[in-house]
Amino acid sequence: MRPKKRIVAIDYGTKRIGLAKSDPLWLFAQPVGTFDRNGLSVALAAMVKQDDIALVLVGYPLSDGDERNAMTGVVDRFLEELRAEFPLLPIETVDEHHSSRNASQILIASGRSRKERQQKGRLDSAAACVLLSEYLESRSG
Repeated sequence: MRPKKRIVAIDYGTKRIGLAKSDPLWLFAQPVGTFDRNGLSVALAAMVKQDDIALVLVGYPLSDGDERNAMTGVVDRFLEELRAEFPLLPIETVDEHHSSRNASQILIASGRSRKERQQKGRLDSAAACVLLSEYLESRSG
């Protein structure tokens, strides 16, 4: 029996984009890495070629009152590009409210040194893991 395809999560930022993927059983999230926009396309294309993606989650930035902000429009444009580039991939948005803050707290709890935590890419891929973990937990409940 072939394992299930994975769910991937994207924490989109204008400088760096964090990417995480689930295990084939959809129990855990693991960081894939941090990419620029072109690098993300290459990474996703490789996963698509392996027929390994069931769903793409993209963190959607809303303010405290669920209001759109400057970054919301940026992510909307990214979503349009992603859907044009990978028209067969199912893409959903998930509320990314506090994902970076939660990721930072997870890195602190993991015992990472301040210097390691301040490697910005580590935070971006951890934020993608938080998005994916929350999604997986919401499905299993």
